[in-house]
Amino acid sequence: MAAEPALAAPLADRVVVVSGVGPGLGRALALRCAAAGADLVLAARNEERLAEVAAEVEKLGRRAVAVPTDIRDEAACVRLADTAVETFGRVDGLVNNAFKTPPLEDLATVDLDAVRAGFETNVLAALHLTRLLTPALADRDGSVVMINSAVLRHSRRTYGAYKMAKSALLSMAQSLATELGPRGVRVNTVAPGYIWAPNLKWYFKQIARERDVPTRTIYEEAAATTDLGRLPEPDEIADTVMFLLSPLARAVTGQCLDVNCGEWHH
Repeated sequence: MAAEPALAAPLADRVVVVSGVGPGLGRALALRCAAAGADLVLAARNEERLAEVAAEVEKLGRRAVAVPTDIRDEAACVRLADTAVETFGRVDGLVNNAFKTPPLEDLATVDLDAVRAGFETNVLAALHLTRLLTPALADRDGSVVMINSAVLRHSRRTYGAYKMAKSALLSMAQSLATELGPRGVRVNTVAPGYIWAPNLKWYFKQIARERDVPTRTIYEEAAATTDLGRLPEPDEIADTVMFLLSPLARAVTGQCLDVNCGEWHH
């Protein structure tokens, strides 16, 4: 029987690469992994934000390397993967969090070039980065987590291009789990619904202004659609990702775990 993993620091002394480090979920992913004992390699286009999050990781007593990266750029991704391995000598986990919102228009009229651009960031870039890091991950029985979306669970109008991209990302993750499993690499998916983070707060504020009601009213209306009566915080999504990266999920691969406070059941 496999040895039981330590619970106090489930990512103790592991190295995790996180793409798409922004002020909401990306930052939470970095900090929760650091709090669980991991060192971080942080990737995003915004150098100032990367530096801020790296400093926060270091305040938690872990190491962080910020690598400015446009994951649509092949050379930039190669540099990211090389930097991770050269700096730490290994990679134990990868979180594909970078995302570009496809045009929210009907599929009957949406610009196809814009749809292709969404696939480049949301699907193909994640595949490319995973492929680059697969040798290092295989050396460590590593784990990959794809950040997906609750758009998988509905077919609301104007979300067609979004759902197409995220459905492709899910299928890709499942296929990679089958392909990489014999090499010891696990591949899983986390699908959040609403995340009560800066982007959603701004969006709800705009809706509230248009309707001339308090922002809290918009929040409460959205929260009422969930079983728990609230919206998930970034840390709660990040904790689920941290679990999948850790030995606590050592027998979990090819799965999609929804984190939405019960808005959708799957």
